[in-house]
Amino acid sequence: MKTKALALMILAACSLAVPASAQSAGEFYKGKTINIYIGTGESAGAVGAYPRAISQFMGKYVPGHPNFVIRNMPGAGGILLANYIESIAPQDGLSWAFITRGFILAPLLDRPSAKFHPPAFNWIGSPARTVSVGSVWAAATDVRTIQDAMKKEVIVGATTLAQDTGVFPTVLNQFAGTKFKIVTGYKSVGDVDLSMERGEVQGKVGTTWGSLNSGRSADWVKSGKIIVLVQLGLTKAPDIPDGVPLALDLAKTKEDRQVMELISGPSETGYPSFMGAKVPADRVAIIRAAYAKTMEDPEFKASLLKQNLEYSPIAGEEIGKMVADLYALPESVKQRARTLLPND
Repeated sequence: MKTKALALMILAACSLAVPASAQSAGEFYKGKTINIYIGTGESAGAVGAYPRAISQFMGKYVPGHPNFVIRNMPGAGGILLANYIESIAPQDGLSWAFITRGFILAPLLDRPSAKFHPPAFNWIGSPARTVSVGSVWAAATDVRTIQDAMKKEVIVGATTLAQDTGVFPTVLNQFAGTKFKIVTGYKSVGDVDLSMERGEVQGKVGTTWGSLNSGRSADWVKSGKIIVLVQLGLTKAPDIPDGVPLALDLAKTKEDRQVMELISGPSETGYPSFMGAKVPADRVAIIRAAYAKTMEDPEFKASLLKQNLEYSPIAGEEIGKMVADLYALPESVKQRARTLLPND
């Protein structure tokens, strides 16, 4: 009898222990709020539009159906937010960051303010693959091709030299001989757009093609307000006008091209999002699964279509591999990139 009672007690303990673990993961989000942080200002084009669209649909796919709140945290081209996620935000799965992908290179390039390690982040996913572009405001300059920009100075706006809008024109100046004069200090890429409209700067190098064709700038290319000069990625985008060259093809030597490939690498991640490195694995798995279901939600897809937003999702695991591969590149290539890109 004692043996039977002991066996029943052990069985009961086991039956409680396993579900309790599963329950702690599955029900954690009940009654909670997930804070979606966007590492730029409110006028952020596609960078802000994607997380806002996701927040409207993803709650039904997360166990416990938590609320979602959008919070903007601009600063240093996303470095401020990345530092926050790394060192300040609770590692509980309630802080989710969306940042323009240029921040990924900041620690690799030894930016003093970058106190985070991208390969360690828990990457959740990206709603679209895209390519970046360099463009000018047609009314502000007579430059019409990238070759023109090699002959004549073009004043371009940027958030910081560590972010795409600063990195790409710097690299083009070094390897393609362009004459971009970079003005930094804008809080967001949206603020650079406003600056172009006001005539303060003549262009922007490093915005995504998807962002350029959405929101308040959706008609700029079609109407001729913006002239696209160059594509900034590892491959050309099929829907960018013919004759717009890929920056990599402007490299003069093999080594120059390798460095440009390093700088262009983050473009492959599209609009990446992540959680802190120490968020419990079971909660990361829940968010990744809910994110994947959201990407397949017909209403979500329709909402992107209405906003002229691109759709070609990338899973978090794939983004993690992309980032790890960048950080695994030869030290000689990374060192040359560091030498060419001044700290700001």
